[in-house]
Amino acid sequence: MSCGRPGGLPIVDAMTPAVLVLAGPVTREEATGLCDDVRRLLEATRAGVVVCDVGGLGPPGLGSVDLLARLQLTARRVGGRIRLRDPDPGLHALLALVGLTLDTEGQPEQREPALGVQEAVEPGDPAV
Repeated sequence: MSCGRPGGLPIVDAMTPAVLVLAGPVTREEATGLCDDVRRLLEATRAGVVVCDVGGLGPPGLGSVDLLARLQLTARRVGGRIRLRDPDPGLHALLALVGLTLDTEGQPEQREPALGVQEAVEPGDPAV
């Protein structure tokens, strides 16, 4: 009887990003561990995105902004990014205030309208 790794590539669903749940106030030591977790998740899944569930993070403050900035920087260094799930509206406003733009799940992408699309028709306008 022999033991060995099966041949071929590991089964990884590259379309489903990993989820990292952030809960409670996070200390600097915990932030370092969370950055390591983001790095490991990005390297393991190769999805390019780690979803950070920030619903249990607590009231928004500069500690939360610092943590999310560190996580995003770590993700960028590995070639990925983070996406927020269930952010508090105050956290969203605070991130915008300090100039840190992060993707949010369920938020529609902001794009310019397509060229040649007529939004409203006035009576008497010729048909196109």
